[in-house]
Amino acid sequence: MGKSKGQMKSRLSYSAGAFGNDVFYATLSTYFIMFVTTHLFNTGDPKQNSHYVLLITNIIAILRILEVFIDPLIGNMIDNTHTKYGKFKPWVVGGGIISSIALLLLFTDLGGSNKTNPFLYLVLFGIIYLVMDVFYSIKDIGFWSMIPALSLDSHEREKMATFARIGSTIGANIVGVAIMPIVLFFSMTKTGGSGDKTGWFWFAFIVALIGVITSIAVGIGTREVESKLRDNKQKTSLKQVFKVLGKNDQLMWLSLGYWFYGLGINTLNALQLYYFTFILGDSGKYSILYGLNTIVGLVSVSLFPSLAGKFNRKRLFYGCIAVMLGGIGIFSIAGTSLPMILTAAELFFIPQPLVFLVILMIISDSVEYGQWKLGHRDESLTLSVRPLVDKLGGAMSNWLVSLIAVAAGMTTGAKAADITVHQQVVFKLSMFGFPAAAMLIGAFIIARKITLTEARHAEIVEELEHRFSAATSENEVKANVVSLVNPTTGHLVDLSSVNDEHFASGSMGKGFAIKPTDGAVFAPISGTIRQVLPTRHAVGIESEDGVVVLIHVGIGTVKLKGEGFISYVEQGQHVEVGDKLLEFWPPIIEKNGLDDTVLVTVTNSEKFSAFHLEQEVGEKVEALSEARLLPVRCWYCARCGKEHD
Repeated sequence: MGKSKGQMKSRLSYSAGAFGNDVFYATLSTYFIMFVTTHLFNTGDPKQNSHYVLLITNIIAILRILEVFIDPLIGNMIDNTHTKYGKFKPWVVGGGIISSIALLLLFTDLGGSNKTNPFLYLVLFGIIYLVMDVFYSIKDIGFWSMIPALSLDSHEREKMATFARIGSTIGANIVGVAIMPIVLFFSMTKTGGSGDKTGWFWFAFIVALIGVITSIAVGIGTREVESKLRDNKQKTSLKQVFKVLGKNDQLMWLSLGYWFYGLGINTLNALQLYYFTFILGDSGKYSILYGLNTIVGLVSVSLFPSLAGKFNRKRLFYGCIAVMLGGIGIFSIAGTSLPMILTAAELFFIPQPLVFLVILMIISDSVEYGQWKLGHRDESLTLSVRPLVDKLGGAMSNWLVSLIAVAAGMTTGAKAADITVHQQVVFKLSMFGFPAAAMLIGAFIIARKITLTEARHAEIVEELEHRFSAATSENEVKANVVSLVNPTTGHLVDLSSVNDEHFASGSMGKGFAIKPTDGAVFAPISGTIRQVLPTRHAVGIESEDGVVVLIHVGIGTVKLKGEGFISYVEQGQHVEVGDKLLEFWPPIIEKNGLDDTVLVTVTNSEKFSAFHLEQEVGEKVEALSEARLLPVRCWYCARCGKEHD
């Protein structure tokens, strides 16, 4: 009971952290530019106002691009941290507090220096923004790196990630619901529009307060556990990131396509508040849109597994793009009709979580693709590409939004009645035409260049599995006899009769198989975990005397991509005989028409002269009972031809 309460506390605390993280990010990436363009500068000269707005947005764009070069250094700094509070939590808490304070300062005029001394203001703004962005990155990188450190149980990690996804979805959308009611409530001038500086400051104060509280919640409510897997973690460097991008062609093309797609949707999403303010003429109704987005976002995420199962990823991606383009088309002719605006905006928004998950799954699959192509696994480097691309896209979209706002006259002091017909045309072409074109370019790149389908990935993983399974220890084999226990309960099967040519032929090593009646798999030998396959259905153990044992659950189960499997061990972890390695759910395997036979082989059996089963095929065996002694001829003495028992 205590453990269950502790796990729930950790999940809720981590979910709160994700909520605060996305509240902060949504404010920074979507709404801060609105404050900059409409409230920050009011010199009385529209051209001068526009000049300063462009200077500010250029500073932001440059700093966001520079952050791409800073992030790997932050990752290395966090990797090298060792405190009594853990590796990640100090950075999450510290980064959250400092970035929140800096964000609040950015939503001010810095004591009026924006008017009295614009140059000084720009310098101070650049310094504060850089501090805010760096410390937000520290918090963000530390936060999302925590999941493996919060539990060694992959099942618990998945639950933790699910709670985080729910928290982040609510956080990202609740800002859209609350922003204008909060801004208008605290504004000194109650004339509607986009409020005033006072209203925006108090909105930023609430966001900053949420950032501080949720960061502290992560620090208090979560507990990091030791993970041997990360003791010798390869450090991330910028050089390594671009090396992976350059040699992993699927990752490179996907990143380029995703950048164009992200540029399109981020630009349109950011311009929606401008549309409600300057075209519809009622910014308060913006909260209705994001109230709907919060609900449909959660529904959309929940539908992904069933949609992904019914359609392949590319078809789902194309369908999503088609729906979004339809939404853009309706939005472009909606005018001031609120029902049409909301319908169009939802058609544009609903597919976004689905596209994100499709892209994320393909990026995840490109880890194995890179491993297959390059011969080494760059998991952390590969997965770091998405946030890097997001930052580059966010920097460019913020810059474009500022240009569009200036060109359309939607700057400080402007109201809906001030926007001319020509400016409306410029705004709508920019808001609808450019995102549609960018999304189509991204979709075209993905359609033409991405060949990493689910089926192709399964083939790659299967080949990697065979490479791994056939690998032998480089250490000296000291054993004369291999003694194992049965890893699971079931009926003994002759390995040569299984429906897999690699195992049946002995190329994976000599051994035996069990037709299981139970879904629990235990360590048949003491030793160190050499590798756990990403699909969680196979584990390799190397004993202290150099014997390498592979435990492989099922035939063709690589296609399940981990569905129905729970792993309890990590690479580098020491296990004793009888420790639980994994669990599997036979109905999942059966439902997919696959064989759940558990295969056990000594992959370096070529070091020994002979193996034979001491139990009869078909015999019922119990988990953790002595499997057999496999008498061998010591490979050291094979030259002399003497046989040893």
